[in-house]
Amino acid sequence: MILSVHHISKAFSEKQVLSDVTFHLEKGDRAAIVGINGAGKSTLLKIIIGEEHPDEGTVAIAREATFGYLAQTQDLTTDHTIYEELLTVKKDVVEMEQALSRDEKLMEQLSGKELEDLVTEYNDLLRRYQEENGYAYKGEITGVLRGLGFAEEEFTQKISTLSGGQKTRVALAKLLLEKPDILMLDEPTNHLDIGSIRWLESYLASYKGTILVVSHDRYFLDKTVTKIIEIENGKATEFPGNYSWYAERKKALREEQRHQYLNNQAAIRHQEEVIAKLKQFNREKSIRRAESREKMLNKMERVEKPIEIKDDMNLTFRPCIRSGRDVMEVRHLSKSFDDKLLFQDISYDIHRGEHVAIIGNNGTGKSTMLKMIMGQQTPDAGTIRFGTNVHIGYYDQEHHVLHDDNTLFEEISGDHPDMTNTEIRSLLASFLFTGEDVFKVIRDLSGGEKGRVSLAKLMLSEANFLILDEPTNHLDMVSKEVLENALNNYEGTVLYVSHDRYFINHTASRILSLTKKVLLDYPGHGGDAVPDRYIGNYDFYLEKSAQVEETLLEQEKQRINEETGGAYREETFTTKEEAKAAPSVGADSWQKQKEEQKEQKKIANAIKKTEERIGVLEKDNADIEAQMADPAIGTDLPKLEELQKKKDANDAELADLYEKWEELQS
Repeated sequence: MILSVHHISKAFSEKQVLSDVTFHLEKGDRAAIVGINGAGKSTLLKIIIGEEHPDEGTVAIAREATFGYLAQTQDLTTDHTIYEELLTVKKDVVEMEQALSRDEKLMEQLSGKELEDLVTEYNDLLRRYQEENGYAYKGEITGVLRGLGFAEEEFTQKISTLSGGQKTRVALAKLLLEKPDILMLDEPTNHLDIGSIRWLESYLASYKGTILVVSHDRYFLDKTVTKIIEIENGKATEFPGNYSWYAERKKALREEQRHQYLNNQAAIRHQEEVIAKLKQFNREKSIRRAESREKMLNKMERVEKPIEIKDDMNLTFRPCIRSGRDVMEVRHLSKSFDDKLLFQDISYDIHRGEHVAIIGNNGTGKSTMLKMIMGQQTPDAGTIRFGTNVHIGYYDQEHHVLHDDNTLFEEISGDHPDMTNTEIRSLLASFLFTGEDVFKVIRDLSGGEKGRVSLAKLMLSEANFLILDEPTNHLDMVSKEVLENALNNYEGTVLYVSHDRYFINHTASRILSLTKKVLLDYPGHGGDAVPDRYIGNYDFYLEKSAQVEETLLEQEKQRINEETGGAYREETFTTKEEAKAAPSVGADSWQKQKEEQKEQKKIANAIKKTEERIGVLEKDNADIEAQMADPAIGTDLPKLEELQKKKDANDAELADLYEKWEELQS
């Protein structure tokens, strides 16, 4: 056991946040703490690291175990550049490298016993340098920075000039390079784009330590954790498996508890009715029977009423009128800021009833495109036309549609003067604003609260074309599910930008992928950003985009082959620029390149097979843990022993696979 949390309780201003929370983690566990906003998840992490003190209970961390913690916000104060800051993590390796260099120069000047002693010292230092991956530490730093979305030209940027989100990414990079025994992450995906999140998922998949994460990113949790610790009404409950398994199990448990309670109440009412009827007969025999039944009723087990968490919004979108079939037409759209080209020659159509998600890395111009559709930005070139009877409702991730000086009540009444006070209060209550909450000033609200107000206004708009910019930002998991259900039941048209892949998977019928690659021979498109069309959800997009990418790169290889007389027929390129930058080669060096390329492909295939096997074993372990948690199996000792042996064998194989994966990557 590497981390043990015993009976933790914590209250703030008489509000009990955590109550008798107990759980433990073994070495190599990958767990997530989930719960609604305000449940105490971040508070629990701060108690574990010692930043907060519990009112009751203890936290125990295994002796000599190291831990690292990523908070939601970081305030790095240093004169270092990004790269220099990450070099501080490798300080010991850098010092060893400098010492080795000094020893090498000194060896040229010594002889005899002094030289022998120095050689012995040098070899010992070299061994430690190799153990610390000294020859590859610069590549490791560069790989982590690129994986988290930093371009190479940003490596020399001063930390003091970075935004809050960039500082958080630097802090995450440092933490990953430090490789603590217990890695604790509070909303690690908040400032990452989809590409960086996918890289982080891959990195954590091979992480040898224990992981404890707080996140609202359900797709991320599905990919990274095998245990869920739910905080509900201050209590902690453990569930084996990833988020999707937990969500299904939790739904079933709630339904089961509700049925048990209703059946118990029905049995009690039945007994009470029989007793009352017997007493009405007013005969000695019936009274004795009534008294006997009363004793039985008093001994009857009473099932507690399931706790109802008032955490779900009442959200329904109803269009005021049906739009025409053609909702929006975008033709040859281009946009630059200063010398930076965001996108060029973008064309697509939106039809009635479609739910279209625009995805892409940060900086590709997704939100800018929505602002141009709304008339808040002017395109450099191109046109945007709307069809007949199109009424737009806009959700802005920066909430510019809200007025900071208004109270919540004024924000609704100002746009809808025909609504009565009671109607406004009822609406706000359905978005979890009750009592005096309605008189809070907009500027004082949290990001999640502003999001709920924006959704309330959007619902009242009765629009038939919803344009949403990162609608799930700052929403807790339950609120996200409410929004998903509302959109899936919406009869109008939706166009949105989102990094939330779980949300995309459950709401999109079509995806526009905005990239910064130039892909030749892709008919009808060009420029620095190409929107590729995919009919289906995010998982379907992943499958099809890989196929499209492979086809386009094959076309590029063929074109280069023709230009170079076949010299590159075994080469691969990721972009047109890489292909053009490749030097021309003669027949002698081509054979060597061919052999090197063959070896690289062999390694890439080995990595793919290793990752696939890791995925199979981790899923198998999750299934085993789920079976072991089943009460029906809990008393079957032979079955439990069989399952444990299988899990131990899986763990042993996984340990070897993780090492093999790291070797292949290096």
